[in-house]
Amino acid sequence: MTANRRFRRVIRIGPVQVATYYDDRGREKHTAACTAPRCGFAVDCDSRAAAELAARTHRCAVR
Repeated sequence: MTANRRFRRVIRIGPVQVATYYDDRGREKHTAACTAPRCGFAVDCDSRAAAELAARTHRCAVR
């Protein structure tokens, strides 16, 4: 089963995008995902502040 998510409030902090969405149970969730090739960093958080903090402190190991 695939998740059909509609992201809103999308911002970009360096190579990381932060967005807000509703999960399959209707709860508001926040995600931060790195868009750099071969990085693979992604995190789901309950608060927007936590997702933005993860995006600001992320350092890509792949160069």
